[in-house]
Amino acid sequence: MKKAILFCMTALLALTTYSQEKKWTLQECVQYAIDNNINIQQTELDLETAAIDRSDAIGSFLPTLNGTASNSWQTGLTQNVLTGVLETQQTRNSSFGVSSGVRLINGFRNHKVLDRAELSKIAADYNIAKLKDDVALNVAVSYLQVLLAKESTKVIVAQNAVTKEQIERTQELVDGGVLPRGDLLEIRATDASERQRIVAAENAVSIGLVNLAQLLNIKDFANFDIAEGEYEVQGEGILDTQAEVLIETAKETRYDLKIAAQNEAIAKKDLEISKTGFYPTLDAFFNYNTRESNRSSGFNTSIDPDNPFIDSGNPIGVVGNTGDIVTSLSPNITGVDEIGPLPFVEQLYLNDGISYGLSLRVPVFNGFSVKNQVKRSEVNVMRSEFQKELAEQNLRTAVYQAYTDAKAARESYEAAKIAVESQELAYAYAKDRYDVGLTNAFDFSQSKLRYDNAQIEIARAKYDYIFRIKVLELYFGVPATELKF
Repeated sequence: MKKAILFCMTALLALTTYSQEKKWTLQECVQYAIDNNINIQQTELDLETAAIDRSDAIGSFLPTLNGTASNSWQTGLTQNVLTGVLETQQTRNSSFGVSSGVRLINGFRNHKVLDRAELSKIAADYNIAKLKDDVALNVAVSYLQVLLAKESTKVIVAQNAVTKEQIERTQELVDGGVLPRGDLLEIRATDASERQRIVAAENAVSIGLVNLAQLLNIKDFANFDIAEGEYEVQGEGILDTQAEVLIETAKETRYDLKIAAQNEAIAKKDLEISKTGFYPTLDAFFNYNTRESNRSSGFNTSIDPDNPFIDSGNPIGVVGNTGDIVTSLSPNITGVDEIGPLPFVEQLYLNDGISYGLSLRVPVFNGFSVKNQVKRSEVNVMRSEFQKELAEQNLRTAVYQAYTDAKAARESYEAAKIAVESQELAYAYAKDRYDVGLTNAFDFSQSKLRYDNAQIEIARAKYDYIFRIKVLELYFGVPATELKF
């Protein structure tokens, strides 16, 4: 038992340690966001709704079949169906029926509704794909921002370590009378400023991680961290592609334009559906009904076998020769017995009936409702055409802007590399001059600060360049989950 408990505790500790030490790569973050993003999950419900609409459209081609059953009691003064006399009585009646119908002609409305359902399903697929691309891009931006914050922190921490060494070196020179005490104070002021920058940079990392975790829908902010791999610039060759080629490719691959085209097709299909209201509809129907009751089925009379007939006294004629009046004879009824209801199944068989036929409905005047619905659909078609045109214009502008931004980011990155090389040489030169007392602490601190800023700027330019290239690759049709970093 003790061994089992020890094993469980060890496994739990190992699992906890793993969760705390897990470093998320960019690809893992993108995939996790796509799998768990709430907006994507909500949009996937639209796909289910589209599937239901398609099922409804298919069902409209099938005949309907409905069954009815009722059972009722009547108490009080009601008419006896056998005698026709009003009597105070209690009766029970039940009825059963089956009805079926099918629409034969309705201006092909069912076909058009099915076509619309298919278009809606495709539009839902495009919306999901677009949202996944947007989520992936947002995750990449947030991830690169955290990387930039981490790189900036590393630069400041490394340079602060140099500053601390310089403080010790300056202290020795001040104590030896080589440098004035003001230089030591200047270096210490630089150290204090760098420590403030370190705190600010670490805070930026923490905030960036929280923002990224929220984007991924991860609630354990404290243990969330990303992998600090080497991210190099990849895919620079796309900048050799002409902007017009990128724009034409984006028109074929980007979901923004596909969604607009689907919305236009749906609007046109809605117009076709609304016009079917002008056409007549023809329905076929079939009904079967039967009933049953607890009322008496009739009366059973008893006749005296010894004297079956008696003179009724009602004259019916005269004998011609004698002039005698002839009277009628009536059955000699000695008793009347009420007969109970027939058996349940027999009543259903005897009382059933069938009706079937065709029903034609021709629209003549419906208060302009159909005409106005057609006009609304025509307005929606024009609106969707404008939206499609606007989407195409926005896409062209976005692609060209992304192309220009990527080229500018490349130039900025190249300039940043040259700047950091120059500032590194200037810093090394200033450090050598400061060590031999040929420059003061202020000038040295300014040179060091420029070098620090150059290192931070090259990191910023690098990640911005990476991001701009990825945006262009998305426009070029590369799926978000296949982007290479």
